[in-house]
Amino acid sequence: MNADHSLVGGNTLVSVGSGSFGSSAGGDETSPPVRPENMVHHTMKPKMANANKASNSNAIMIRLPWLPGIRLFNLSCVLIVGSLSACGWLTPAHTPSHSPTNNSSNTAAHATARAPAPTAEVTAEQALSTNSSRLPPPIIQAKSRWLPAPWSDLPGWPQDTLQEAWGAWMQSCQRTTTATASLCAQVQRLNGADQLAQKQWLEQHFQPYSVETLQGQAEGLLTSYYEPVFNASRHVRPGFSAPIYAPPHGLSQRKPWFTREEMESNPQARNALKGKELVYLADPVEAMVLQIQGSGRVRVMEANGQVRMVRLAFASTNDQPYKSIGSWLLEQGLTRDATWPGIKAWIAKNPQRLNELLWKNPRMVFFKEESLAGSAAALGPKGAQGVPLTAGRSIAVDPGSIPYGTPVWLVSKGPQIELQKLVMAQDTGSAIVGAVRADYYAGSGPEAGELAGRLKQPLRLWVLWPK
Repeated sequence: MNADHSLVGGNTLVSVGSGSFGSSAGGDETSPPVRPENMVHHTMKPKMANANKASNSNAIMIRLPWLPGIRLFNLSCVLIVGSLSACGWLTPAHTPSHSPTNNSSNTAAHATARAPAPTAEVTAEQALSTNSSRLPPPIIQAKSRWLPAPWSDLPGWPQDTLQEAWGAWMQSCQRTTTATASLCAQVQRLNGADQLAQKQWLEQHFQPYSVETLQGQAEGLLTSYYEPVFNASRHVRPGFSAPIYAPPHGLSQRKPWFTREEMESNPQARNALKGKELVYLADPVEAMVLQIQGSGRVRVMEANGQVRMVRLAFASTNDQPYKSIGSWLLEQGLTRDATWPGIKAWIAKNPQRLNELLWKNPRMVFFKEESLAGSAAALGPKGAQGVPLTAGRSIAVDPGSIPYGTPVWLVSKGPQIELQKLVMAQDTGSAIVGAVRADYYAGSGPEAGELAGRLKQPLRLWVLWPK
């Protein structure tokens, strides 16, 4: 989804990042449109200690009792030999055979260059180089670099209930272009297997990589989004006055299309929207919430009085930029609380300024209706990969950092929740941008909305990439 969803600082409508349900840039041709923006959350800077400086002495005799067979060396000799060894160590990172940017013909030569020739005595630098060569080289993506890591580096790896993530993985396997498509037959055979069998299979077939920015920053930001549930009506009636529209006539003929304000006042825009009303919500603020999240469920009363639940899924936008109404309130000094409750409280005190506030965001999201009959009711909305999202096991990512369908080990600890779990990269958002950036799909309803509105905390990611 490309909704305007994650709220900064607890439902805060400040700096919107991307909501996630929708077609993505670079996604499958049949993927749904990229969801509207989430609140833009700024990546946090990690605290990093500087490395210790090397000694200035150049005539000290060194003993290395921790390396068998090493005699005393004059440090100047160590430096010379170490420098020669470093020439083999500092080779450019390349991508293994499973990466689309791989140059597999260089793999053997690269491994040979990194391994020092057998000698009776090796320097400390050579010994460290030999040990590190057991791991594959880093992988460079468009917006991130992946550094290989042992499984022991993944916090909480032995404790996760992997079976809970297996359903999400099988959803990704519906797409032949998923990052792990070649292993999907084995994924399906292991569905329902015991925890130990799944864990052993993962360790045998996958290599963990720590995700960093291209500048080497490993800590990023985690936010959350959800699928709201509202009451709705098919027709305007008391208590239901805010229309939700399907894509209007001529939407593709004008880019960008009319702004939110113009849709209220321009005759041409009004005519294009006639007959495109899907449902009516209680008020414009609920409509804005739906647009920010990118998808929602509504209990709609039909003309015959029957009530049924349907999904309103992301269809398209007017191609206008997203502007946060919460940010505008803060910038104007009109409120100190830019959460949804805070915004609603401000509107209640200033009803005459409602349109002024809403028009500060020119972007409008259009929807399509989907049935929730039968098994569809248990599934989440479709993300940018084109498969249903799984509550607690799907994340939205920047596809320039992590490809869709990639299993990811997610670690985040903060005041709202502690997460150490396997998730699947299945969605994106136009403001979910950066190497170590994720939006956690919390599910549907008020409880999920409560978590989504408050979650904003540090994040580490490890991709699990086929060997």
